[in-house]
This record gives sequence, structure tokens and C-alpha cells, in this order.
Amino acid sequence: MSQLERRKIKEITTPAGILPHSSVSISGAELLHELAGYLKPEDVSQLQSAYLFSQEAHSGQYRESGEPYISHPLAVTSILGRMHLDTQTLTAALLHDVMEDTHVSKSEISDQFGKSVADLVDGVSKLDKIEFQTHADAQAENFRKMLLAMARDVRVVLIKLADRLHNMRTLDARSPEKRKRTARETMEIYAPIANRLGLNNFYQELQELSFQYLFPTRYKVLTKATKAVRGNRREVLKKILDGIRQCLHEAEINAEVNGREKQLYSIYKKMVEKHLTFSEIFDIYGFRVVVKDIPSCYVALGALHSLYNPIPGKFKDYIAIPKENGYQSLHSTLLGPYGMPIEMQIRTDEMHRIAEAGVASHWLYKSSDSDLNSNLNDMHLRTHQWLQGLLETLSDSNDSVEFLEHLKVDLFPGEVYVCTPQGKILALPRDSTAVDFAYAVHTDIGNCCVAVKINGENASLRTKLRSGDRVEIITSPHAEPNPAWLTYVLTGKARSHIRHFLKTMQSEESAEFGRRLLNQALLSFNVNPDTLNAAQWQKLARESGAKSKKELLKDMGLGKHLPAVVAKRLAKPEKTASRKSKTSDAISILGTEGLVVQFAKCCHPIPGDHIVGLIKKNHGLLIHIHDCPSIVKNRKNMNSWLDLTWSQDIARLFEANIKMVVANQRGVLARVAASIAEDDSNIDNISMVGDGAHNTLDFTLQVSNRQHLAQLMRGLRQIREVTRITRVKG
Repeated sequence: MSQLERRKIKEITTPAGILPHSSVSISGAELLHELAGYLKPEDVSQLQSAYLFSQEAHSGQYRESGEPYISHPLAVTSILGRMHLDTQTLTAALLHDVMEDTHVSKSEISDQFGKSVADLVDGVSKLDKIEFQTHADAQAENFRKMLLAMARDVRVVLIKLADRLHNMRTLDARSPEKRKRTARETMEIYAPIANRLGLNNFYQELQELSFQYLFPTRYKVLTKATKAVRGNRREVLKKILDGIRQCLHEAEINAEVNGREKQLYSIYKKMVEKHLTFSEIFDIYGFRVVVKDIPSCYVALGALHSLYNPIPGKFKDYIAIPKENGYQSLHSTLLGPYGMPIEMQIRTDEMHRIAEAGVASHWLYKSSDSDLNSNLNDMHLRTHQWLQGLLETLSDSNDSVEFLEHLKVDLFPGEVYVCTPQGKILALPRDSTAVDFAYAVHTDIGNCCVAVKINGENASLRTKLRSGDRVEIITSPHAEPNPAWLTYVLTGKARSHIRHFLKTMQSEESAEFGRRLLNQALLSFNVNPDTLNAAQWQKLARESGAKSKKELLKDMGLGKHLPAVVAKRLAKPEKTASRKSKTSDAISILGTEGLVVQFAKCCHPIPGDHIVGLIKKNHGLLIHIHDCPSIVKNRKNMNSWLDLTWSQDIARLFEANIKMVVANQRGVLARVAASIAEDDSNIDNISMVGDGAHNTLDFTLQVSNRQHLAQLMRGLRQIREVTRITRVKG
């Protein structure tokens, strides 16, 4: 084989996306010499000052490998220097650990290198000085802080990713337990963030290194297998590469064609997902075609489809519809020689630059090319929108672990592309629902959505969307998020806003309900609630461990404090002694109390029923019919139950269960449904069991009160086929 042929094959078997690095540490002088290639002399001078400052701060510190600690910030800065980032970013990279690992303060950095550099260093620094109960809490809060800083300045995450990349390259020095923990964290968070920001080189190497340490045996086996395959398929690969180049030359397309070996982790993931052995995977090599402009991309695609047959369903046009991170290319899988699948990527030179550099392309490519600038602006707009969404999630969630859960969901790239009625295309994660779509359009749309039309037809809000769907959300100004949505929404934004709304509403509703419970308890001690002053409330809240009167009332509404105990503390001693022997008027139920008042599913109480309630801690009040079979055994402890009454002004519908036995004849179900509709009721659920001659129907109906239900049942008894009808209470 000739030297030229060997060079061509070497192009194919070079792993894609791996940043150049050496196992040999770089010195300060070598780094400054590298950076002098594109920075001004005054910038290099500032970096030299930062290097000396960092070297002095880390003096006497060593890494677990035994190297002087300064080798780490030098390596991180070198990684970012190869991306031609600005002086502030490189300065912060040299100093990124001085606040965390030394006694240097943010103000010292600000005084010597400027506020912007100090903010970048602070954004990268961990929160080690704060004590957390678990490692998960600490990890979540660290990410929360880093991403908040990143939303203000995306360079924070560039430094953090370079920091993590060097740590992953030198992970051998750590203990096996720490290796796995760091690798898992990298695979779950850092690699997806790099992908989300379009930093392809970072993404691929972080993912590959994580795989190496999470599954070392599988990594070694696959490495050995791919090396063996290179030799076996060398002639085939040369034939494919030559065929592609010849085909494009005949089509008069000026293109650069390169082959690349797919990542081991990508091969492994495909084996797991499709339950394949390594010998069954043929497409471990891909080919990239880079042309001058967009029309040439589609011409090249047509030429290659004439060379090799395309595999149906394996074509994606990311030029017309870019990925969320700004990535653009044509993807097609072709059936090559001997039935070998060939993955092709076709893109322009500008697209290739953006695909490799992502958000860093803002600093990397200063071009007057209008198409390139337009693509960069689109990508930065998408990044900005995503970061603003992170800020919204941060503001709506006080729980760092909950925020991290939302983040992990949002870090996976969009797989479904759907349209608004105006034709705007939105990218959502695979398996997203109509509710996810509503929140992606706008928070207010999500909060007020009541129905959806998909491709012009009515559909359920829990419907999973597919690429190409045209989605129209129908809203109502009085609608509110439904707690049931949390069982099927996928995106972090939707989940965060639903939880935030429910927590806010529950807080207000439980405080109002707690006030009503306390008023009743106070009256039992002959105390007028209106006579209590602010000082009494403040003292009581403090004794109860609450921050305010509202928080105390909310806790009572949720069952965390017993109203009788709180009332006894508030009541004066002389009035306590003359407490009424019987509780005053029962609590009035409006039916609109919201989340803090729940109606038992076993008996479905409705207005007109004699009802009692049980306060459950952290859940509020659960209402039963007084003779519900499920509560008989619990009625022994009468002090835990509350007497309740229905308000006179109830305008909502309630669920009621009825059981019917009907003759098994044609059309009987239609007549039953028509009778229910005539009496202004809705059917929520229906089930049927038959024994041949008769059918037993169980209905859950919506009625306004007992009178409404009685009227409805009288109407059903008029149907000739109905032999028995009863209300089910337990």
C-alpha cells in the first residue's frame, strides 16, 4: 500500500472531536508563547501577571498525581487558548482555583485584574465553605450557582468545562470510588451542557472519558475490537472514500471529504439500545463532506444518493431545521459496498466551524461574512433563550436538588420538532406532551391551557407530540395548572412552573383554611379572633417555630399544628377555664378551597351529605360522608375528626358513584347516557360487567348536590331496561 493510501486511511481512523492534548504538562513560558500567537503584547503581559499570581497562591500545593498544583490552571488555560478565547477568560482560567483552594478573596482579584475577571472566578468556584447534609445537596447547589453565573456570562461554563476536561484527562490519580463519581457527574451534567452549547469537541471527549472510567472493562474490550476491525475493513474503507470523492468530482462539486471513526461510547450505546453484538454493528465509521454553500449541500446529497442507495427513514435535514444548539448539517445513512451502512454528514465550512466551536465561535470567528454572522446570531439567541429559561427555573425553585432534576431533563437535545399555528418551529425533547409545548410557547399559555388541537383535531393534553405536528393550544383566563400534569410533563420548564404555581396556591389556600379552623377553635374558648393583636400573633408564631402569622395559619391548614392547641395558647387563662363543653358551629365547606381540602375517593361526598373531616399532616383536610365504611374503624378517636357543614353558596360540580343493573339489550347504554345528559350531568367514568342476560354498570357522574343526584336517578329508573340503581358510598 502506498504512502498516500496510508495517509487517507489514517484520516478515516482518527477519532472525531477529540481535542489535542499531551500527557506532558505545559510550563508557564510555553503557554505564554502559545498565546502570543494571537493576543496583543499587553494581553500577554496581563496573563503573565495572572500566572505569577496563581503560582504564588498555589505555592506548596500538589495534585493527587504529585505534580505542582499550578500545572492544572496552566492546562485549563491552554485548552481555552487553543479556542482563541479573550484575555479576561484566560486570566480567569489561570486564577479559577485561587478563591476555592487558597486564602485569596474576590476583592483581591478584582483590585488587581478587574471586576469581570473576579466575577468569572467567583462563578467557577464551588461552595465548599457551606455545609450541606449530603453530597447530592452540595453537588446540586454547586451546579445551581455555576449556572446562575453562566446565565449572566457564558464564559463561566467554558472555564468550568475546560477545568472538568483536564480533571477527566488526569483522573487516573484518584481513587476508584472518586473516579466513578466524577465520571458519572461528567456524563450526566457536564457532557450534556457542552452538547447543549454546541461545544462538540468538549462533548465528545468528556463523554468518551466518562465511559472509560464508568465501564473500564467494556471500554477495553471495545477498543481492542475496533482496532482489529480497522485492519479487516481497510480496503473497503479506502474504496468508499475514493468512491465519494470521485462521485463529487464528477458532479463538479468542490468538497473536502474526511472519514472519522465513531466514538466507542456511541458504538456501545447503539449496542445496548438495539441489543446488538459488536460484530453486528457495521457503521462504526462516518464520512463528512464540507462544501462552499448551502445549495452545494443538497447537490452533494443528490449525487451521493445516486452513488449508494439511501436507507429509508435515515435522513435528517438539520440545515432547514437546526438543532437547539445551533448545529446544522444534512445527515443521511447510505447502503455501501457489501451492505455496509455509511453515515454521511454534509455541511458548509461555516456550519463546520460552528459545529466544532459552539458558543465559543463568538470569540473564535470574527468574520464579515453575513451568512456566518447570521448563523452565529441565531445560535447565540437560542443559547440566550435557554439560559433565560434556566433563570426562570432557578427563580421558581428553592430546592437545589429539584432544580438539578429539571436541568438534567432539559440537557438532552431536542428530538421532536413541532409547529405553532403561525408556522414557528419549536424543538422539544422526545416524548414531550401538549402541556410541555404550551409552556415552551409562554408560561402564561401553559398555566391557562385547557385543551389542544393537534393537526386540526381535538386531542388530550397528555398526547405525546411527533415531529411535524401542528399544535394549537386553547386557553381560558380562569384556568389553572392541574396537579395531574406532573405525572406526564417532561420538560424542566413545565414541571418547574406547575410546581411553583401549585405551591403558591396551596400556601394561600392552606393559610385561609387554617384561619377558619383557628377561628372555630378560638370560639370554643369564648375568644373573639378579632381581639387578638400583632404582639400576640408574633409571640405565638415564634413559640410554634413559624416565621410569621401567615406561615402559622398555613401550617394549621396543612395539619402541622393542631388548631385547638394553638387556640389554647392564645386564650387567656380565665377564658380557658370556661371553655364550652361543645364545639361551636361546624366548619363550613365551600368546595372551592383547592388543594388543602380533598374529597375522599371512597365515598365521594356531595352537598347535602352529612360530612366529617380528618386533618392529615402536610395534606390538609380529607372529607368523608359520616357513615363511610372506610372510616368506621377510625372513628374511635373522635378528637381527631371535625364536624363539617356545607356552605349555602356552592356553584361547582362534585363526583358521585352509582351502580346500575340493566337488561342486556341493544341501545340501552345510549338511552342511559341520554338520560344523564338531559339532567345536566357529565359522565366522568364508566365500567361494565356482563353475565349474559344482565349488565352491571358503574358510573362516576358529576352532580351539584343530593337533590340533583336524586332527580337524575329518578330519570334513570324510568328506563324500562333498568332493573336496579343504587348510590355507592364506599
